[in-house]
Amino acid sequence: MTLSRKPLAGSILAVFLVSGTAAAADGYQTPPPELAALVNAPRTPLQSLNPQRDTILQTSRPGLPGIADVSQPELRLAGLRINPGMRAASRFDFGNGLTLVDIASGKSRAVAGLPAHPRIADSQWAPDGKHAALALWGAKGVELWLLDASSAQVRRLGAFHLNAVSGRGFAWMGNQLLVKLVPTRQGPAPLKPSAPTGPNVQQSMGGKLSQTRTYPDLLKTPYDADLLDYQLDSQLALVGVDGKARPIGQPDRYLAVQPSPNRQYLLSARLQRPYSTLVPINRFPQKIEVLDLQGRSLHLVAQRPLLERMPSGNDAVETGPREVSWRADAPATLFWAEARDGGDPEVAAQVRDALYLQTAPFKQPPFKLQELASRFADIQWGRGDLALVSEYWWKTLDLKTWRVRPAEPGKPAELLNRRSSEDRYADPGSPVLISNADGQPVLQTSADGGSLYLLGDGASPDGDRPFIDRLDLAGNKTTRLWRSQAPWYEQPLAVLDDGKRALLSREQVETPSNLYLKRLDQADGLRQLTFFPHPTPQLKGVQKRQLRYKRADGVDLSATLYLPPGYDAKRDGPLPMLMWAYPAEFKSADAAGQVTDSPYRFNRIGYWGPEALLARGYAVLDDPSMPIIGVGKQEPNDSYLPQLKMDAQAAVDEVVRLGVADRDRIAIGGHSYGSFMTANLLAHTRLFRAGIARSGAFNRTLTPFGFQSEERSFWQAKDVYQTMSPFNYAEQIKDALLLIHGEADNNPGTFPLQSERMYQALQGLGGTVRLVMLPAESHGYRARESILHMLWEEDRWLDQYVKHAQPRAQEAAAQR
Repeated sequence: MTLSRKPLAGSILAVFLVSGTAAAADGYQTPPPELAALVNAPRTPLQSLNPQRDTILQTSRPGLPGIADVSQPELRLAGLRINPGMRAASRFDFGNGLTLVDIASGKSRAVAGLPAHPRIADSQWAPDGKHAALALWGAKGVELWLLDASSAQVRRLGAFHLNAVSGRGFAWMGNQLLVKLVPTRQGPAPLKPSAPTGPNVQQSMGGKLSQTRTYPDLLKTPYDADLLDYQLDSQLALVGVDGKARPIGQPDRYLAVQPSPNRQYLLSARLQRPYSTLVPINRFPQKIEVLDLQGRSLHLVAQRPLLERMPSGNDAVETGPREVSWRADAPATLFWAEARDGGDPEVAAQVRDALYLQTAPFKQPPFKLQELASRFADIQWGRGDLALVSEYWWKTLDLKTWRVRPAEPGKPAELLNRRSSEDRYADPGSPVLISNADGQPVLQTSADGGSLYLLGDGASPDGDRPFIDRLDLAGNKTTRLWRSQAPWYEQPLAVLDDGKRALLSREQVETPSNLYLKRLDQADGLRQLTFFPHPTPQLKGVQKRQLRYKRADGVDLSATLYLPPGYDAKRDGPLPMLMWAYPAEFKSADAAGQVTDSPYRFNRIGYWGPEALLARGYAVLDDPSMPIIGVGKQEPNDSYLPQLKMDAQAAVDEVVRLGVADRDRIAIGGHSYGSFMTANLLAHTRLFRAGIARSGAFNRTLTPFGFQSEERSFWQAKDVYQTMSPFNYAEQIKDALLLIHGEADNNPGTFPLQSERMYQALQGLGGTVRLVMLPAESHGYRARESILHMLWEEDRWLDQYVKHAQPRAQEAAAQR
């Protein structure tokens, strides 16, 4: 029997026509004016306080870059994204103006001398506060500019260009600048071979289990390696405020260079071969050494090997010196941490890490500063008898802070604080750092040297209430100097005049954040320094409430509810709603139930989050708690789905109880891991009429060596990986799912393939699904056209499948 091909071809054509009609859109689309206005809203300037803490440098920011800027040529090498024309890390967000604000008087001065349409990439104050260095993207490369604070004038230094592929490319070294320059005699970039020279080979010679995440932008060929070398190649130099440059040594592949506080030495990290096609640049071999100001090697600190294989677990680290840096409060003393357990958390050990110091001229062996029972996390320097060391163990969330005495190595460390890192209510705050005369960050102490200042979020059952505390070092006792008071949300930025005054950012629900000078001993001792207007006055009157509710097993949950201006639940009835969430793992129910955010924060209605839909008449539930709790030896993800469903059910029940939403018109959405959550909730519940899943991952077998806080590999927890993957349950997704993804996603694990395969599964299964791939966009979207189109897609999707959705019972009856 002969089969005719015509009916089959016609059927296939019909499928494509239907799909094409559903997906049709002529290029980038613009959402309704009320949504587009959010993209056009003015942006708050960036603020930088000078070391003397008497002047603020404000960098104004224009609107979003266009797709033409975001689509500029880009190299993706070893985890880096590089603009080859600029010899700099790719970036698209620049400042376009500068203003100096005097804190004492509150007066502002616009900075003059910038070129037309400047693209300000970076800035840094000099230690004496008389100048600030600026990196501006010019026509042919990254230029170094100098701001004179007294005259409020800028000028370009020299005719050279900075190499900003790794770091900003400049750093103050006293009253001159240490820079990485594009070598003047460097030839053209290596040409890509016209034909392959052979296969690209990878090989493993065996070994223990190694946790290797799924990294993007890895090297693939020998040509990639040569191109990386070319881009990193830079010439060190010292540049004076007169613009004259003095070269230091010969060009090399510098990853980082840090001058010693006394400005006599340079701590450098240089990239070494062989490279890897399996891991990014931060795990490539490095030569870490001390150089003199002629570029000669004086002392080898570490020859770090290629780190393709690492022990498994989030507490695993490399062997040998790591976190190498200068001691900030000493002329020229090296500091580093070193694992004493081979870097393997599975090895039983009483001492996990040891901390070392070595003083110039580095002829004497290093001496041990402290031994730690867990992993070194951070150190803050103060003086010879004062430094703060933090250690952390991820598996138990145990966080400890010690006082050590660097100049008295025989003195035992004193435990200042110990808590669970997930316990926000117990957070004592972070010590305030200031710049010393050498421009190094050190602990700010009271005038008598006996106390530190702590700034904290002040998390509490009533929401965040930031504070300033003084910590008495002798007795390890704190005194509260100030705390944010309702109905304001105030955040301390700097402590001035030995604890008598503070620089604050201050905001209310209807008042945007501005800077204030506050006398801490006076209830009303406030002076406003900046006067930024409301960026979206058309949305004044948005209602905001902090909700507290419980899930079925008694765990406390919280969320922030937003309602449109003028809305009244009794009068207007329930609204269509968008919930937007991001799951988080916890080891205790108490910590999972802690309140986050504050009901007094300014209602900043932006384009990125769910609040944008308020402008279209939706209610919004932002950040409803989605805790996944693993108590004791149980891992959180062992019960991911049951807990996630309880979290979502509790949130839905609460907004329905309040009368602000009805069960038949609620959507769920999220970005990244929130996207993964969204697909799971659609696959395993019918709580939501639609979902928006941006830049997510849906098949956990494609991230086999862990994801989020899951440290077990696929082969250690197959059932967990399979059960958590919504791709495996695509046939159960019966509600409409909008997938949005950047085609150039640079986030480990969320490859664009994840959304493409999820779409193909749902399309093949007959599901209601739409896939939007945004050209040239990364994990977060940057181009104005992309953001506008994203809002257009979300608005249309919710309008069709949520706002005008029929009740489920009525819909089911119509289908019978």
